[in-house]
Amino acid sequence: MLHKHVGKTAAATVLALSLLGTATNISNAAAAPVIAVMLDDVPLKFDAAPRIDNGVTYVPFRTVGEALGIEITWNSKTQTVKAIGSLKGQATEVLLQVGSKTATVNGKKVTLAAPPVQREGRVLIPLSSFSSQFGVDVGWNQATRTVSLTSPQREMHLRAFYALESYQERDIIPSMNSVAFGWSRIDREGQFTLEGKEYRLPASAGDVTPQSIVADAADQNIKPHLMVYALDGNGELTKVLSDSTLRQKSIEGITTAVTDNGFGGVVLDFEGLGFKLDAGQQQKLLNDYVKQLKASLPKDISLSLAVPPLNSAYKGYDYKTLASIADDLIIMAYQYNPVGTKSQVPEPNSLVDQAIQLALQAGVPKQKLLLGISLSSETPSSVDDKLGLAKRYDLKGAAFWRLGLFRTYNNQMEGAVNASVVKE
Repeated sequence: MLHKHVGKTAAATVLALSLLGTATNISNAAAAPVIAVMLDDVPLKFDAAPRIDNGVTYVPFRTVGEALGIEITWNSKTQTVKAIGSLKGQATEVLLQVGSKTATVNGKKVTLAAPPVQREGRVLIPLSSFSSQFGVDVGWNQATRTVSLTSPQREMHLRAFYALESYQERDIIPSMNSVAFGWSRIDREGQFTLEGKEYRLPASAGDVTPQSIVADAADQNIKPHLMVYALDGNGELTKVLSDSTLRQKSIEGITTAVTDNGFGGVVLDFEGLGFKLDAGQQQKLLNDYVKQLKASLPKDISLSLAVPPLNSAYKGYDYKTLASIADDLIIMAYQYNPVGTKSQVPEPNSLVDQAIQLALQAGVPKQKLLLGISLSSETPSSVDDKLGLAKRYDLKGAAFWRLGLFRTYNNQMEGAVNASVVKE
C-alpha cells in the first residue's frame, strides 16, 4: 500500500516538497522518468502523460476527474474547464482557465498552486487541486515516482448477503440499502426448497423470527431479497432450466416464498453454467428462465442476478440480455486466487478491474451493475481498492459476501468500508 489517508493540506505540502529538486521544464518532461498515478491502489491509464514543472505535478484533468466521478465540460472559446463534483455530500463547482492561477469554486475566487496548461490537446492541472477542491488524499513516493490518490467517501447502493451464520451481525443491516437473505435453494433433485443444510429458512430465536428480521429491514426502507441458490456441478441446474415442469414448479415456489415471507425482491445465484456444456445453449436456457420468473413475480418485486465475471471459466451467462430483464446484476468478481489460498489474501485488483470493464463492454448499464466483494478475501487495507473501482466506474454499488464475515477476522472491516462508501 502506498501512502494513504493523509490530511489534504499536509498531502499537498508533502507532494510539493517531495518534488522540489526534481523539477523539469514542461517542454522536455517527456524525457523524464515516467510518473505513475494510482487511484485507490489501482493504476490510472492516461492518454497524455503526467508531468512535473517547477515542483508541481500536472495530470490530465479529464482522466482523473472522471475516475473520481467529477462531471467535466470544456469551453474551447474561453479555454475554461467546468468541473462539478461533490465534497462531503455538498455539490462543488470549479471553474479553471488555462494559464490562470485563479479558480472559481462555488462562486468564490481561489488561488491555485500553478495555472492549468494545455499540452497535446489535453488540459493538465496541478494535482494538488484535487486535494483542495474535491477532498482527494494525495501521496508521493519519490523512489518509484508514484502518486497515490485516495478517493473521497461516496454514497452508493450497498447490499449484503445474509447467509450461512449471519445472525450475530444483523445489527449491520441498517448500514445497507438492501439485503439478500440466503434462505432457499434449488436442490440436486431440481426442487425449490426452504430447507436443507446450508441455504434454509432459519429457526426462530424466541420473538425473533425470519419474518420479523425481514419485516424490520423493510420498515427501515432496506429492501429484503430472497436469495435462491443453485449449482450446476452435476448438471442439476441445467435439468431444472430444461424441464418445463421443474421450471414452472420452482418459479411457483419462489413466488410463494416471496409473498408468504414479506420479501421485496429475489436474487438468483445460479452458478456453474457454461463450464462443461455448450455456453450458447446454457445462456438461452437461463435467459428463458429469468424471463418466465420476471413475468410471474408481482410487479413490485425486484429481480437481481448474481453472476460470475466474464474473465472466469463459466460462460453460460448472457450479460446484456440478463441486464435487460433484471433490475440489477451482481458481478461476483472474486475466487481468482488459486484453490486452497488462505483467507484474507486480496483478490488481484487487475482482474477485478478487468471484470468490471468486460461487463460494461458486454452491455450491462453501469447503473445496473453491483460489484460483488468477498469479505473472506479482502482485508481492511484492501477492501477500499475494490470499492474504489466501483466508484471509478460509477457503478450502482457494491454487494458484500457476506454479512457474517464483517467481524470474523477483525473489527476494522466496517470502518474501512464506511470510510470509502456509505449507503445512498
